[in-house]
Amino acid sequence: MTERVRAPHRLLRLLSCAGALAAAVLVDGCRPVAADNSGGTSPADVAFIERTMQEVEKSYVEPVKPNDLVTGALKGMLTRLDPHSDYMDEREFRDLMATTSGQFGGVGIEISVDDGVPQIISAIEGTPAAAAGLNPGDRITKADSQALVGMDIEEVVRKLRGAPGTAVTLTIARSGKAPFDVKITRAIIRVDSVKFALEPNRVGYVRISTFDENTATQLRAAIAKLRQQAGGSFTGFVLDLRNDAGGLLDAAVEAAADFLDSGTVVTTRGRDPEENRVYEAAPNGDLVRNVPMVVLVNGASASAAEIVAGALQDNHRAFLMGTRSFGKGSVQSIIPIEGRGALRLTTALYYTPSGRSIQGQGVMPDQIVTLPKEQQVPNALVTYESDLYGSLKATGALAPSNASKPAAASGTGTTDHPIDPSVLGKAQDAQLAAALEYLKKHPRTASAQ
Repeated sequence: MTERVRAPHRLLRLLSCAGALAAAVLVDGCRPVAADNSGGTSPADVAFIERTMQEVEKSYVEPVKPNDLVTGALKGMLTRLDPHSDYMDEREFRDLMATTSGQFGGVGIEISVDDGVPQIISAIEGTPAAAAGLNPGDRITKADSQALVGMDIEEVVRKLRGAPGTAVTLTIARSGKAPFDVKITRAIIRVDSVKFALEPNRVGYVRISTFDENTATQLRAAIAKLRQQAGGSFTGFVLDLRNDAGGLLDAAVEAAADFLDSGTVVTTRGRDPEENRVYEAAPNGDLVRNVPMVVLVNGASASAAEIVAGALQDNHRAFLMGTRSFGKGSVQSIIPIEGRGALRLTTALYYTPSGRSIQGQGVMPDQIVTLPKEQQVPNALVTYESDLYGSLKATGALAPSNASKPAAASGTGTTDHPIDPSVLGKAQDAQLAAALEYLKKHPRTASAQ
């Protein structure tokens, strides 16, 4: 999810999908802002809420603590706004701040909540969840025999997280199979976000699995090593952002800038003029200047990954291939309430350099490349941001400045099936093979589309 923590001691903004908190909440530039206590709520409305709480305390079938009612009321208020706004009590807020420093244990999955059911967007490579064989599209119905259906995402997160070395048994509903249990031992989630290989014909290949504080350094080191392996120069370059569910905004901007000599990377727009910002690439930053380039995306490419893909596409630096990205283009601000936790409130939307909204639309490849059936996760379809209940639309003052629809991509079909994670970057990877073939046939045009 895309969040900015309004805390006085740090600047954070989270750019991962709706449920990165479940295993590795990914942070991306949040800025401090004081809560505004002024408002237009009428005394009659406040009295009505208080009267309702009193009636519940007096008449509900079981005793209810007033604090629990307040927390529930706040959560209900915010979660009905959109899939990513929420209220966090003090414990949840502490947990969030702990995840930003990496001091937590989890299973290693990115999740969203679809119709009240937690659904896996991706299992992060190198984590316990990936080792256990969890797939995109899997639905988690229980944790340690406790039902998760209907819980808000923060409560689901709490059930999945825990001390490293402890175990949690997840009940998984997978299309075409009877529900089954998977026992997973939690671990500190530390992932090498950049993997690389030199492909035939001196084509550099880099895959970014998440955008964290080490991504920029790892990316530059990978390019340097690949260049050395290639004898000093590349004939082409593939940046693989498939199954990358997000991360740090700063890391995304830095990564995009490593392939640009100038230009806008991303802009934000909100109702508050302070939310209107432009993030630019530094001059002369392209590390593979004049090298034709392809970017791979799919339905599990979200938020930070979409920012990078949109920047390289709109700046005519790379040719995009694969399938439509997830469409997570909203910014959540974390607003601490002293002694009472914090609000996570959607405050802005992200736009590509040409003014296209990422929110609900995603980034459309220049060429659709679907997966062969044997490389798909069986009986699974990708759920997009626009499929989530209450998903925001970029309308009114937030409507895209580029009002025209994106040009239709070549190829047919936009339905995305999750890719088998074991295929990514391997010799049998059909989408990677299509990118390499494109570079072979268009050695001078991949960077000018």
